[in-house]
Amino acid sequence: MDHAAEAHRTDLMTITRHVLNEQSKHPESRGDFTILLSHIVLGCKFVCSAVSKAGLAKLIGLAGETNVQGEEQKKLDVLSNEVFVKALVSSGRTCILVSEEDEEATFVEPSTRGRYIVAFDPLDGSSNIDCGVSIGTIFGIYLVKDKDNPTLDDVLRPGKHMLAAGYCMYGSSCTLVLSTGNGVNGFTLDPSLGEFILTHPDIKIPKKGKIYSVNEGNAKNWDEATAKYVENCKFPKDGSSPKSLRYIGSMVADVHRTLLYGGIFMYPADKKSPNGKLRVLYEVFPMSYLMEQAGGQAFTGKQRALDLVPNKIHERSPVFLGSYDDVQDIKELYAAGSC
Repeated sequence: MDHAAEAHRTDLMTITRHVLNEQSKHPESRGDFTILLSHIVLGCKFVCSAVSKAGLAKLIGLAGETNVQGEEQKKLDVLSNEVFVKALVSSGRTCILVSEEDEEATFVEPSTRGRYIVAFDPLDGSSNIDCGVSIGTIFGIYLVKDKDNPTLDDVLRPGKHMLAAGYCMYGSSCTLVLSTGNGVNGFTLDPSLGEFILTHPDIKIPKKGKIYSVNEGNAKNWDEATAKYVENCKFPKDGSSPKSLRYIGSMVADVHRTLLYGGIFMYPADKKSPNGKLRVLYEVFPMSYLMEQAGGQAFTGKQRALDLVPNKIHERSPVFLGSYDDVQDIKELYAAGSC
């Protein structure tokens, strides 16, 4: 018996232990952030459980309403939103919540108010529930300027001001990827323990990848830089091998693959959607934050994604994110086109 291997296997780094270790590096910390994250983790566990038995529980059908993005809401969307709103409010550590499913921001009652703002998409990719494709929850966390007087201006800030960001992917396993501004770590839910265990420490995206990810069905509406980049992926002029196309259509799954294997994920602006389709606060910012923390880049077609200043909570933006060199290539094409 390999006792060293067994000892390592029993010394489990749970997400709670990991966050407490991070907290201990900040003597001034009061533990509020740790409590907030534990409530987010609880929400993820609940949604993971609901997703895994959605068919049995008849949660897959439409809830009969349309959300603020004009998308038909699935029952699981509604459930996930309620779970996260209640988990975040009950933590006593939040003051403003911005959800993809709610038209207005939620301002927490003064009696249960805390210092943090959370922007989240409770169930991204939910149109894929019926066919078993991976879906997920995305979140970004900010610190409010004045806890006693929170305003929307506290939310409408560049992504570079985020304290933490992450996503939880519900697929063949339940994986939570998190950054608190000190690198990126991945945790996998062990169903027998009910705990997220550190399985992907200090994730670093490869400097260059072999995969590009984009909805080519929109190609006729693309701008010149995007079209040229994709053409170069398929027919490289330097004699290198063409890139492989992988596109799932669920942002969490596409970004997760990009983070681990490298390459580029693109949702560009086009003639049909001149401002892009992905929402800034709870899709573009958290994923861009994670990419940068892992050594990659994120770009909107005009600027660094995390420098963008949103004007409204459900604002949209184009995004190109992934391996440093791959994003650099498309930045150069945009720069050449604007000369």
